[in-house]
Amino acid sequence: MSPKTPPGETREKIYEFMRDQLLAGMPPSVREVQRHFGFRAVQTAQAHLEQLVAEGRLYKHQGQARGYALPESSTDYSVPTVFAPLLGHVQAGNLQAAIEDREGVVPVQRGTRLAGSEELFALRVRGESMRDAGILPDDVVVVRHQPRADDGDIVVAMVDDEATVKTLRMQRGRIVLMPENPEFSPIIPDPSELVILGKVIEVRRYLS
Repeated sequence: MSPKTPPGETREKIYEFMRDQLLAGMPPSVREVQRHFGFRAVQTAQAHLEQLVAEGRLYKHQGQARGYALPESSTDYSVPTVFAPLLGHVQAGNLQAAIEDREGVVPVQRGTRLAGSEELFALRVRGESMRDAGILPDDVVVVRHQPRADDGDIVVAMVDDEATVKTLRMQRGRIVLMPENPEFSPIIPDPSELVILGKVIEVRRYLS
């Protein structure tokens, strides 16, 4: 970014960048804005974003790393956008304790597949057990909270207080949590220790 560019013009370009990224479901961090525009200091990007918030062109969820959003009044889209809280990591390999460490929010447009009362959350994936289903490490899965799922659904499940993302299969009347990578073994949980947290409805991938 040339130092001679007028601040108002720079801010407009930042707004357009933020708008396009948010509508694409890829909320950028302040440092990503800094890198994209070539600012020497992260404070420069922060100042522009704060001014856009002050002008009412962006909304900021306080305390969230990727908490910028478009105010509802700034769009005239017929499909409303909701914000699913990003709750940290879920293992897609061996089981690992679920970390509900809220990182920010993920914007999701409600279409015909989502009713207004349905609750969404998002989790960042670790591990490669779902590789062949197109779910890779550091992908974000958007999850519809529901206590039940059908055979073949990709789910987030808790087994003995640990979370994992797997394909749910019914085999001989038992639930099997199947990986989508032959290097990993299926999980056959004790029914008393299994809780279905929700069904994966979308996968997001953020390119650095």
